[in-house]
Amino acid sequence: MAALPVYRWRLAPDGYATYRQLRARGLRPGGQGVAAQLERPRRRRGPLVAYLYLIDRAKPVRPMTPARWAALAKANAARRICPECRRDAGYVIPPSLGMCSTCAFPDQSEPAKEG
Repeated sequence: MAALPVYRWRLAPDGYATYRQLRARGLRPGGQGVAAQLERPRRRRGPLVAYLYLIDRAKPVRPMTPARWAALAKANAARRICPECRRDAGYVIPPSLGMCSTCAFPDQSEPAKEG
């Protein structure tokens, strides 16, 4: 098993790109393995590591089909439904609460009564 080439921060040769750089170009790794590694040293901790892929072996990003758009919309809608009251909260339910703010904080949802 061969070791990956390791380059210092900003010193990688042309022809390599990170996953985000590939996506910005409309590409994806396309099943290829990591070709090299980029390291950025830090003072008190281990280095930051970024994996590099070969640009010439990358494939174009697959287009979104109508079925994929529908599945994505359904998944995003499910994140807005409160599991307690089963209503659409109008926002994505925070995982830290696990329910809408009305169900999580029932005391604060009641309007103040004057009189």
